[in-house]
Amino acid sequence: MLRYDSAPPRVTLTIDDEERRNPLSNAVMAELARAIERAAADPDVRAIVLTGAGDRVFSAGGDLSSGFVDTPIAGHDERGALADLFRTMRRCGTPTIARVNGHALGGGFGLAAACDIVIAVDGAILGTPEIRVGLWPMMITAVLQDVMPSKAALEMMMTGRRISAAEARDLGVVSRVVPAQDLDPTVDAAVEALAAASPAVLRMGRDAFYAVADMGFDAALEYLHTGLTAVALTADAAEGVSAFLEKRPPGWTGR
Repeated sequence: MLRYDSAPPRVTLTIDDEERRNPLSNAVMAELARAIERAAADPDVRAIVLTGAGDRVFSAGGDLSSGFVDTPIAGHDERGALADLFRTMRRCGTPTIARVNGHALGGGFGLAAACDIVIAVDGAILGTPEIRVGLWPMMITAVLQDVMPSKAALEMMMTGRRISAAEARDLGVVSRVVPAQDLDPTVDAAVEALAAASPAVLRMGRDAFYAVADMGFDAALEYLHTGLTAVALTADAAEGVSAFLEKRPPGWTGR
């Protein structure tokens, strides 16, 4: 159950099953991936906001009532929906913002952590409780190793320990922690900041940021050196420098 609300410059994707704590079934994850691709293909969309229905839970994670372990081998491909979703988010080219309106657990924690910007209410609890039901957060590992210290991530996964939004911020998973009444204004400000940037340069910079994550230092510098020249070749770079020198707002074309 997913809501797709388009209000350029943003699209908001809401996991809409508040009564069941916004679970991530394979079907919902596949729908999320398709929705992100749809939003990223719209030139008027400058940010994709992901959230959960209500004001208590962002997402409680995988939907264990959907026969998750009934057919381990036959369900292998379908079980990769979360991995496919993470790939789509990483490669979509459009900035993603997690509006963490409440608890984010298991796959919900991974979904939030996979976003570029994570804004959480101060009462949110985050964690990977899978070990307590005899499971392991496999795909989430790839995300958490990128955004938080490995020892802290491993402890959470091995023990199921949950952390506050403030601790998640201190560990690097969450960008901002705000009171509930400031959640939407803070998300709005992030969307506005993204929409004010050159869409061409923002996409190139975001892609470069993720591309060099697994490179060695020298290889990363070579890649980024070439990337800077590619940015300098854009019409938006020329416009941005001209606007700065002429003390006027830039007029981006996205080229």
